Amino acid sequence: MKIGIIGTGVFGIAIASILYKNGNEISMWTKFEEEKKELSNNRIRNNLNNYKIPDDIKITNNINEVCENKDIIFIVVPAEFVSSTCKLAIPYIKNQHICIASKGIEESSSMFLPDIVKQLFNTNKVCVISGPTFAIDIVNDVPIGLSLASYNPSTSKIVYDALKNDKVKIFKTNDVIGTCICGSIKNVLAIASGIVDGLNFPISTQAMLITQALHDVEELINKLGGTGRTILSFAGFGDIILTCTSSKSRNYTLGKLIGSKVGDKEINEYTNSTTIEGLTALRSIHNIINDNKIDIPIIKLIYDIVYNKKNPESIISFLTK
Repeated sequence: MKIGIIGTGVFGIAIASILYKNGNEISMWTKFEEEKKELSNNRIRNNLNNYKIPDDIKITNNINEVCENKDIIFIVVPAEFVSSTCKLAIPYIKNQHICIASKGIEESSSMFLPDIVKQLFNTNKVCVISGPTFAIDIVNDVPIGLSLASYNPSTSKIVYDALKNDKVKIFKTNDVIGTCICGSIKNVLAIASGIVDGLNFPISTQAMLITQALHDVEELINKLGGTGRTILSFAGFGDIILTCTSSKSRNYTLGKLIGSKVGDKEINEYTNSTTIEGLTALRSIHNIINDNKIDIPIIKLIYDIVYNKKNPESIISFLTK
């Protein structure tokens, strides 16, 4: 198949590596001319263990070249840029299937990303993938699992066929809402888990946090119209356990800084130099639970610690009360 990937970050390149291995023709888009030149010339992305982008994967900063005459378009940009990036692509989207690999909720509208994409492109050929998959592990070609959620069976099938191989297991579901919630909230919970680590509590306490949080996420999914059992999927428990226990996670690292009670200067330096999607997700989910009058205490507590400077140690008293 002919496949376009919007986004050339590490996860976009990781997805490209799967699709390329499966024999698809790949084009990738970056907004930045300088990045396009560097990737086209060097074929290497930092933080991917010197993985070399195959020479016949096209890198471009012309968005029409990754959209026109393609079977599938993958969107792999941070959640906060999905709307603005999709607007650039609108003239070139006709009948393509769209797969969202971005995780999060648009903060300004509190909308899930598939709803934004369906609205902007006026299509129902939309799906979302989510799961416990660090980019470095994908390009190293180790076994991974993904949840693929869509209301459209034909889109689900074509994206499944593009991604499935001997190292990639895919669980198909029609619970788009639950999959999106899991993909967003796992970054928030990773911040909380990092806080527990920063307070010098062991993995036993982190496991306690994760277990309690799973129940809260299941409740949130149900109340927003999803299927609670999605919490047990690759997008749910799988991604949460990965992100909440790994120092590779940027969200976890931020939480550890907060728990360690370093100064605001060090925290600000880290957040200003690193994309921390959990911060945007935290604000978005906090807005959603307030707007819908849903009581999810763990989210409110994490919000207070991160944004209202509540003592990080309050997370321990919350867990044990």
